Amino acid sequence: MKNFSKLILFVTIFNYLSHIILASIVSTGDFNKDFYVNYSPNHVNTSADGRTRSLIFDKESGTEIASNDMYLFGQFDMKIKLISGNSAGTVVAFYELHIYMQLASGQPNHDEVDFEFLGNVAGKPFTLQTNVYVDGSDDREERISLWFDPTQDFHTYSILWNLHQIVFMVDWVPIRTYRNHADKGAKYPRWQPMELKISIWNGETWATDGGKTKIDWSQAPFVATLGNYSVDACNWKGNARFCRVESENNWWNKGYSSTLTWTQRRLFKWVRKYHLTYDYCMDNQRFQNNIPIECSLPKY
Repeated sequence: MKNFSKLILFVTIFNYLSHIILASIVSTGDFNKDFYVNYSPNHVNTSADGRTRSLIFDKESGTEIASNDMYLFGQFDMKIKLISGNSAGTVVAFYELHIYMQLASGQPNHDEVDFEFLGNVAGKPFTLQTNVYVDGSDDREERISLWFDPTQDFHTYSILWNLHQIVFMVDWVPIRTYRNHADKGAKYPRWQPMELKISIWNGETWATDGGKTKIDWSQAPFVATLGNYSVDACNWKGNARFCRVESENNWWNKGYSSTLTWTQRRLFKWVRKYHLTYDYCMDNQRFQNNIPIECSLPKY
């Protein structure tokens, strides 16, 4: 475990420095400038310098913020500190309590790439769910138990999305990949631009223990805090070709970003072995033994 801790630290530093060198950052780092509040602005608190923002959930409402711009491919990093104490039934989403981080196209047959932090009973591990929607179809959930307490400090949650793959990362550790196997009949989000959304909302019907554990409103309000973030992506201007080409600015489409590195593969296998708690590709009963095609294809 010590060796893996050192490896995780090395990967974090290396990827951070590489990110700075290659970046064509389109974000300002100021929530007031890069995001708008989609609903319930009275449930959003932002620091004076715009660098941190809190999302609040209570009996009245949750809230959601969304990026001003749309993007087609890139890397999206968000520092998040989750709700402390008993947050059962909540969802925080980086893109539902539930915190939710999400890339979403907003079209009828929409594409979507999600991080969903499912609330927990105090003292139990947090569950992090990821999902991929393509052309309006989902059913691609995976869940892991986090190897740290996400309520004690900020951690970086990232989505790398390019022509070749989608990689979900936690502190630069790849926890999931979803590869572009469109040539083999698997669907892949590659044409629709998406906006970045972060929300907090009521998911008590399903989020914790399959909906058995409900929200304890005596613990409200529930607060999730967002810190430093980076959007290094192709800003959508109506021309998909511009975002699909390989160039110095579009570094995420280059060959070295087309698959996991050797070090990333080791970390990926470690997460899958010790922290994976649900994988749709292993759920034969759900799919009546007709598992989606991408499940039988390489993950990197």
